[in-house]
Amino acid sequence: MAEVIAMLEELRNIAPLTAEAAAARFSAQEWTPGGKVREGVETSWDKGGVGGWIQTSGDGEVSVSFFVWTRDVDESGYFDDLDAVYEQGEQMLAGFLHEIEESPLAGHLIEAEVTEADGDEFVKLKKWALDGRVLTAGVIQHDTDLPVMVVVALEEPGLRAHVSAPSLRSAPARSRAGGGRRGSVGAAHGPDLG
Repeated sequence: MAEVIAMLEELRNIAPLTAEAAAARFSAQEWTPGGKVREGVETSWDKGGVGGWIQTSGDGEVSVSFFVWTRDVDESGYFDDLDAVYEQGEQMLAGFLHEIEESPLAGHLIEAEVTEADGDEFVKLKKWALDGRVLTAGVIQHDTDLPVMVVVALEEPGLRAHVSAPSLRSAPARSRAGGGRRGSVGAAHGPDLG
């Protein structure tokens, strides 16, 4: 997860955050391009099993998302218990939160209020303000037959990145036992990754 923290350090210094500048930082940090070019800019990156995506809204606002852990509930024979998968995701998130709170980045983070909408989107999350942007780290699942993921997103206030991955599709959210709705993060301006 050190690669994500290093990228967040790089991205927090970019003002304004543009897709071109974010792509240049991914390249400089030796992330591997994924071959998903949008408007002349590479938007998909990989390093150490972590996926990174640059997303641009219709208004030109940019967000950067990272997928730091994924568990495909359909392919894991011994994770048939969805709550156990959520717990595993929450453990991975806790490990990432510990790393970020022990990093130099922690001195720039201000804990932000988790809204009801955030709670509806995520199984579990933590949210901060970072130099005028919103940083969210959480466990999410788009639908019960789709992977459970730990995602990290850096975005402009008011911009909700559409957290997506090449194998995912938009689908109605399902409920977790004892929890709220779990769905996609954001608006219709997500990356075209599939």
